[in-house]
Amino acid sequence: MRVVIVDDEPLARARLRELLGEMPGVEVVAEAADGHAALHACAEHAPDLVLLDIVMPGIDGLEAAHHLGAFEPRPAVVFCTAFDAHALSAFDAQAIDYLVKPVRPERLAAAIERVRMFAAGRGQATAAPAAQRTHLCARMRGSLRLIPIDDVHYLQAEEKYVVVHHARGEDLIEESLKSLEDEFPERFVRIHRNCLVARHEIIELKRAGDGHVQAVLRHGKQPLEVSRRCVSMLRETVKHL
Repeated sequence: MRVVIVDDEPLARARLRELLGEMPGVEVVAEAADGHAALHACAEHAPDLVLLDIVMPGIDGLEAAHHLGAFEPRPAVVFCTAFDAHALSAFDAQAIDYLVKPVRPERLAAAIERVRMFAAGRGQATAAPAAQRTHLCARMRGSLRLIPIDDVHYLQAEEKYVVVHHARGEDLIEESLKSLEDEFPERFVRIHRNCLVARHEIIELKRAGDGHVQAVLRHGKQPLEVSRRCVSMLRETVKHL
Protein backbone atom coordinates (compact mmCIF):
# COMPACT_ATOMS: atom_id res chain seq x y z
CA MET A 1 0.00 0.00 0.00
CA ARG A 2 1.44 3.35 -1.10
CA VAL A 3 0.83 6.18 1.40
CA VAL A 4 1.17 9.97 1.33
CA ILE A 5 1.33 11.72 4.73
CA VAL A 6 -0.01 15.28 4.88
CA ASP A 7 0.36 17.42 8.01
CA ASP A 8 1.76 20.90 8.64
CA GLU A 9 3.48 19.65 11.84
CA PRO A 10 6.79 17.85 11.21
CA LEU A 11 6.49 15.89 14.48
CA ALA A 12 3.05 14.62 13.50
CA ARG A 13 4.38 13.46 10.12
CA ALA A 14 7.32 11.76 11.84
CA ARG A 15 5.03 9.86 14.22
CA LEU A 16 2.83 8.60 11.40
CA ARG A 17 5.88 7.61 9.37
CA GLU A 18 7.25 5.67 12.36
CA LEU A 19 3.95 3.85 12.97
CA LEU A 20 3.54 2.98 9.30
CA GLY A 21 7.12 1.70 9.19
CA GLU A 22 6.12 -1.07 11.56
CA MET A 23 3.29 -2.28 9.30
CA PRO A 24 4.07 -4.88 6.64
CA GLY A 25 3.14 -4.06 3.06
CA VAL A 26 2.92 -0.29 3.69
CA GLU A 27 5.24 2.21 1.96
CA VAL A 28 5.35 5.98 2.57
CA VAL A 29 5.99 7.44 -0.90
CA ALA A 30 5.74 11.17 -0.06
CA GLU A 31 5.04 13.76 2.62
CA ALA A 32 3.47 17.20 2.36
CA ALA A 33 2.87 20.11 4.72
CA ASP A 34 -0.27 21.59 3.13
CA GLY A 35 -3.14 20.76 0.81
CA HIS A 36 -1.53 22.28 -2.27
CA ALA A 37 1.64 20.21 -1.91
CA ALA A 38 -0.48 17.16 -1.10
CA LEU A 39 -2.32 17.34 -4.41
CA HIS A 40 0.94 17.62 -6.33
CA ALA A 41 2.38 14.66 -4.40
CA CYS A 42 -0.69 12.56 -5.15
CA ALA A 43 -0.61 13.49 -8.83
CA GLU A 44 3.03 12.38 -8.99
CA HIS A 45 2.92 9.22 -6.86
CA ALA A 46 -0.67 7.92 -7.27
CA PRO A 47 -0.96 6.65 -3.67
CA ASP A 48 -3.49 4.15 -2.41
CA LEU A 49 -3.99 6.12 0.81
CA VAL A 50 -3.61 9.74 1.95
CA LEU A 51 -3.31 10.38 5.69
CA LEU A 52 -4.61 13.94 5.77
CA ASP A 53 -4.64 16.62 8.44
CA ILE A 54 -7.66 18.95 8.33
CA VAL A 55 -6.52 22.30 9.76
CA MET A 56 -3.65 23.50 7.56
CA PRO A 57 -2.66 26.84 6.00
CA GLY A 58 -3.96 27.57 2.50
CA ILE A 59 -5.98 24.67 1.13
CA ASP A 60 -7.18 22.71 4.16
CA GLY A 61 -7.68 18.96 4.38
CA LEU A 62 -11.39 19.00 3.60
CA GLU A 63 -10.90 20.89 0.35
CA ALA A 64 -7.91 18.75 -0.57
CA ALA A 65 -10.09 15.66 -0.09
CA HIS A 66 -12.67 17.18 -2.41
CA HIS A 67 -10.07 17.51 -5.16
CA LEU A 68 -8.71 14.02 -4.51
CA GLY A 69 -12.19 12.68 -5.18
CA ALA A 70 -11.72 13.62 -8.84
CA PHE A 71 -8.40 11.78 -9.17
CA GLU A 72 -8.33 8.57 -11.19
CA PRO A 73 -7.71 6.26 -9.49
CA ARG A 74 -9.11 7.95 -6.40
CA PRO A 75 -6.96 7.41 -3.32
CA ALA A 76 -8.54 6.50 -0.02
CA VAL A 77 -8.52 9.34 2.53
CA VAL A 78 -8.07 8.94 6.28
CA PHE A 79 -8.14 12.18 8.27
CA CYS A 80 -5.74 12.61 11.19
CA THR A 81 -6.58 15.68 13.26
CA ALA A 82 -6.50 17.05 16.79
CA PHE A 83 -10.08 18.29 16.47
CA ASP A 84 -12.86 15.70 16.71
CA ALA A 85 -15.42 18.44 15.90
CA HIS A 86 -14.62 17.94 12.21
CA ALA A 87 -15.75 14.31 12.11
CA LEU A 88 -19.08 14.87 10.32
CA SER A 89 -17.50 17.07 7.65
CA ALA A 90 -14.73 14.50 7.19
CA PHE A 91 -17.14 11.72 6.32
CA ASP A 92 -19.10 14.06 4.07
CA ALA A 93 -15.79 14.48 2.23
CA GLN A 94 -15.70 10.72 1.52
CA ALA A 95 -13.16 9.83 4.22
CA ILE A 96 -12.66 6.15 4.95
CA ASP A 97 -11.78 6.82 8.59
CA TYR A 98 -11.12 9.62 11.05
CA LEU A 99 -8.26 9.46 13.57
CA VAL A 100 -7.83 11.85 16.49
CA LYS A 101 -4.30 12.86 17.45
CA PRO A 102 -2.23 11.54 19.07
CA VAL A 103 -2.90 8.61 16.72
CA ARG A 104 -2.83 5.27 18.50
CA PRO A 105 -1.16 2.35 16.72
CA GLU A 106 -4.22 0.11 16.98
CA ARG A 107 -6.52 2.78 15.52
CA LEU A 108 -4.13 3.38 12.63
CA ALA A 109 -3.97 -0.37 11.99
CA ALA A 110 -7.78 -0.52 11.95
CA ALA A 111 -7.88 2.37 9.47
CA ILE A 112 -5.37 0.60 7.23
CA GLU A 113 -7.62 -2.47 7.23
CA ARG A 114 -10.59 -0.29 6.25
CA VAL A 115 -8.54 1.05 3.36
CA ARG A 116 -7.72 -2.47 2.23
CA MET A 117 -11.45 -3.16 2.11
CA PHE A 118 -11.95 0.06 0.14
CA ALA A 119 -9.29 -1.01 -2.35
CA ALA A 120 -11.05 -4.35 -2.74
CA GLY A 121 -14.22 -2.54 -3.77
CA ARG A 122 -16.07 -2.64 -0.45
CA GLY A 123 -17.24 0.15 1.79
CA GLN A 124 -16.85 2.97 -0.72
CA ALA A 125 -18.46 6.20 0.39
CA THR A 126 -20.72 8.09 -1.98
CA ALA A 127 -21.55 11.24 -0.05
CA ALA A 128 -20.86 14.55 -1.80
CA PRO A 129 -18.39 17.03 -0.32
CA ALA A 130 -20.08 19.55 1.96
CA ALA A 131 -17.84 22.60 1.63
CA GLN A 132 -17.64 24.91 -1.35
CA ARG A 133 -14.19 24.89 -2.92
CA THR A 134 -11.87 27.88 -3.02
CA HIS A 135 -9.92 26.50 -6.01
CA LEU A 136 -10.51 24.53 -9.20
CA CYS A 137 -8.06 21.77 -10.03
CA ALA A 138 -6.78 21.38 -13.59
CA ARG A 139 -5.01 18.08 -14.35
CA MET A 140 -3.72 17.69 -17.89
CA ARG A 141 -0.90 15.52 -19.29
CA GLY A 142 0.47 14.72 -15.86
CA SER A 143 0.59 18.33 -14.64
CA LEU A 144 -1.60 19.93 -12.00
CA ARG A 145 -2.65 23.54 -11.45
CA LEU A 146 -4.83 24.97 -8.70
CA ILE A 147 -6.87 27.97 -9.87
CA PRO A 148 -8.31 30.27 -7.17
CA ILE A 149 -12.05 30.73 -7.69
CA ASP A 150 -11.54 34.47 -7.14
CA ASP A 151 -9.26 34.56 -10.22
CA VAL A 152 -11.79 32.97 -12.61
CA HIS A 153 -13.25 35.36 -15.21
CA TYR A 154 -15.50 32.94 -17.08
CA LEU A 155 -15.99 29.26 -17.93
CA GLN A 156 -16.78 27.86 -21.37
CA ALA A 157 -17.82 24.32 -22.27
CA GLU A 158 -15.73 22.78 -25.04
CA GLU A 159 -16.52 19.17 -25.98
CA LYS A 160 -15.99 17.08 -22.82
CA TYR A 161 -13.95 19.78 -21.04
CA VAL A 162 -14.59 23.20 -19.52
CA VAL A 163 -12.11 25.96 -20.38
CA VAL A 164 -11.34 28.09 -17.33
CA HIS A 165 -10.39 31.65 -18.32
CA HIS A 166 -8.61 33.16 -15.35
CA ALA A 167 -6.13 35.84 -14.30
CA ARG A 168 -3.09 33.73 -15.30
CA GLY A 169 -4.39 32.35 -18.59
CA GLU A 170 -6.51 29.35 -19.55
CA ASP A 171 -6.77 25.76 -18.31
CA LEU A 172 -9.00 22.77 -18.99
CA ILE A 173 -10.92 20.94 -16.27
CA GLU A 174 -13.00 17.78 -16.53
CA GLU A 175 -16.16 19.10 -14.88
CA SER A 176 -19.55 20.11 -16.20
CA LEU A 177 -20.87 23.66 -16.35
CA LYS A 178 -24.00 22.49 -14.56
CA SER A 179 -22.07 21.16 -11.57
CA LEU A 180 -20.06 24.38 -11.37
CA GLU A 181 -23.21 26.48 -11.65
CA ASP A 182 -24.80 24.49 -8.83
CA GLU A 183 -21.73 24.73 -6.61
CA PHE A 184 -21.07 28.46 -7.11
CA PRO A 185 -24.49 30.09 -7.70
CA GLU A 186 -23.50 33.35 -5.99
CA ARG A 187 -20.32 33.76 -8.02
CA PHE A 188 -21.18 32.68 -11.57
CA VAL A 189 -24.14 33.50 -13.80
CA ARG A 190 -25.09 31.65 -16.98
CA ILE A 191 -25.08 33.78 -20.12
CA HIS A 192 -25.31 30.94 -22.63
CA ARG A 193 -25.82 27.19 -22.58
CA ASN A 194 -22.03 26.83 -22.91
CA CYS A 195 -20.81 29.73 -20.75
CA LEU A 196 -20.77 30.89 -17.12
CA VAL A 197 -19.37 34.31 -16.20
CA ALA A 198 -18.20 35.69 -12.85
CA ARG A 199 -20.83 38.24 -11.86
CA HIS A 200 -18.26 40.91 -10.93
CA GLU A 201 -16.67 40.60 -14.39
CA ILE A 202 -19.73 41.92 -16.25
CA ILE A 203 -19.41 45.62 -17.05
CA GLU A 204 -22.38 46.04 -19.40
CA LEU A 205 -24.67 44.42 -21.94
CA LYS A 206 -24.70 45.75 -25.47
CA ARG A 207 -26.40 44.86 -28.74
CA ALA A 208 -24.15 43.76 -31.61
CA GLY A 209 -24.67 44.66 -35.26
CA ASP A 210 -26.47 41.37 -35.94
CA GLY A 211 -28.95 42.07 -33.14
CA HIS A 212 -27.52 39.62 -30.61
CA VAL A 213 -26.86 40.81 -27.06
CA GLN A 214 -23.28 40.61 -25.82
CA ALA A 215 -21.72 40.80 -22.36
CA VAL A 216 -18.71 43.09 -22.00
CA LEU A 217 -16.29 41.75 -19.38
CA ARG A 218 -13.82 43.62 -17.22
CA HIS A 219 -10.99 41.32 -18.28
CA GLY A 220 -12.38 39.84 -21.48
CA LYS A 221 -10.50 40.26 -24.75
CA GLN A 222 -13.82 40.44 -26.58
CA PRO A 223 -17.54 40.49 -25.68
CA LEU A 224 -19.30 37.16 -25.13
CA GLU A 225 -22.60 36.27 -26.77
CA VAL A 226 -25.67 36.11 -24.53
CA SER A 227 -28.40 33.66 -25.50
CA ARG A 228 -31.96 34.99 -25.82
CA ARG A 229 -33.25 32.91 -22.95
CA CYS A 230 -30.61 34.42 -20.61
CA VAL A 231 -31.01 38.08 -21.57
CA SER A 232 -33.81 39.16 -19.22
CA MET A 233 -32.33 37.40 -16.19
CA LEU A 234 -28.90 38.81 -16.97
CA ARG A 235 -30.26 42.36 -17.26
CA GLU A 236 -31.57 42.02 -13.70
CA THR A 237 -28.18 40.76 -12.57
CA VAL A 238 -26.37 43.70 -14.16
CA LYS A 239 -28.74 46.16 -12.44
CA HIS A 240 -27.59 44.92 -9.05
CA LEU A 241 -23.85 44.87 -9.72
